[in-house]
Amino acid sequence: MTLTQAQPSPSTSSPVEGEAGTDDLCASVDRPFPRSTGQDRYTISEVAQHTGLSVHTLRWYERIGLMPHVDRSHTGQRRYRNTDLEWLAFVGKLRLTGMAVADMVRYADLMREGDHTFPERQALLLATRENVLRRIAELQGTLSVLDYKIDFYGEAAAAVEAAR
Repeated sequence: MTLTQAQPSPSTSSPVEGEAGTDDLCASVDRPFPRSTGQDRYTISEVAQHTGLSVHTLRWYERIGLMPHVDRSHTGQRRYRNTDLEWLAFVGKLRLTGMAVADMVRYADLMREGDHTFPERQALLLATRENVLRRIAELQGTLSVLDYKIDFYGEAAAAVEAAR
């Protein structure tokens, strides 16, 4: 885990808990939580500021099933916890992989269904990993072409300067 502050408590409601209480924690939080576990009650605005996601996006994630577990205060205000921030960081990583939103929702659904879905979750992540590796290979090929062209123009410019 790359967390530098409090880690999620297994006793808290979380999208990352299996039915047996085994946490499926992801090492995807790039920065420390603003508050320690137990003191971690965030408004939607605070979460938007911390994550860089818009309030609209956070509500949309909840609406489509990516975050149906967000606690509410007695007045109905959303109250996010560190486990929610960790989940949002993981969703952000999935977005960076190019995973389809429908697959992210499917993954979240599988997590809520419990530990018996481990093989299906693993299959989803393996397929995503293969896509990422394919994209990395494409980008490495593109980088090689760019490096070649940069070297070519550097040498050409040097030859023009030398000829002057």
